[in-house]
Amino acid sequence: MEAAGRAQAARDRVPRIDPYGFERPEDFDYAAYEEFLSTYLVILTRRAIKWSKLLKGGGGVQRSMTVKRYIRKGVPLEHRARVWMGVSGAQARMDRNPGYYQRLLQGERSASLEEAIRTDMNRTFPDNVRFRKDAEPCLQGPLYNVLLAYGHHNHGVGYCQGMNFIAGYLILVTKSEEEAFWLLDALVGRILPADYYSPSMLGLKTDQEVLGELVRTKLPAVAALMHSHGVLWTLVASRWFICLFVDVLPVETVLRVWDCLFSEGSKIIFRVALTLLKHHQASILEATSVPDLCEKFKEITRGRFVTECHSFMQVWPLTAR
Repeated sequence: MEAAGRAQAARDRVPRIDPYGFERPEDFDYAAYEEFLSTYLVILTRRAIKWSKLLKGGGGVQRSMTVKRYIRKGVPLEHRARVWMGVSGAQARMDRNPGYYQRLLQGERSASLEEAIRTDMNRTFPDNVRFRKDAEPCLQGPLYNVLLAYGHHNHGVGYCQGMNFIAGYLILVTKSEEEAFWLLDALVGRILPADYYSPSMLGLKTDQEVLGELVRTKLPAVAALMHSHGVLWTLVASRWFICLFVDVLPVETVLRVWDCLFSEGSKIIFRVALTLLKHHQASILEATSVPDLCEKFKEITRGRFVTECHSFMQVWPLTAR
């Protein structure tokens, strides 16, 4: 009864909607989250002071060993958009192309592109109150614009499912269509391998093969189990790569991963994947069938290990070596 009382008290104190607009799931562990948050807020406050000193003066954020170290330790939400824009090169490209984003929206229209994007609007974050049609303001409009502009900007990619979730996160962080567009351009055009979101998805398939090779080298027992059941990485890890862990890991953990992704590049995806697999190796090896194995891969993206984003981000650089 005492434990149940503490859990209910935590549920009363922790909002049902998180700071990004996502509804917490029915099975959300409010007590564990409140315990984590009590220490994480202290860390965030300390990091915010350091970042404010580093960014004093209002200039752009340039890559350096100091910035890389600061990013790994965490970027406070109030500085995240500025840091991402700086270290990714998105700010420089936006500054060199004033008015380009608006010209893309005002240019020639593609009916097939518009239809493909519209189809995914209501499928994008149904658990986020800010993307619902009755929200005020509703973020479906900005999301549509960013995806439409990018489709006109990069004809080779156009629009691919998965980009809506990535662009949605970028809008939540930047609160700016134009900045979200340029960050999407940085991700798809430079940070991720070529052909990640092209119709062939060759870059995506290659990265999944690379993950398989890494697992064979670093976690041979897991690789052997996958092979014995004939399970391909495309079955269990496609969403990790396509959505860059969006709707896979908790939102704050995804953003901490993205801090490093914009700073250090696509190798971060492999490091996070290997960290998940290594930490849960014993559980994965208990799987005795393909459905069981698939369920294990869902389980490893839930729970305290991934929710406590700060300790998770301290573990993965060591785990993935």
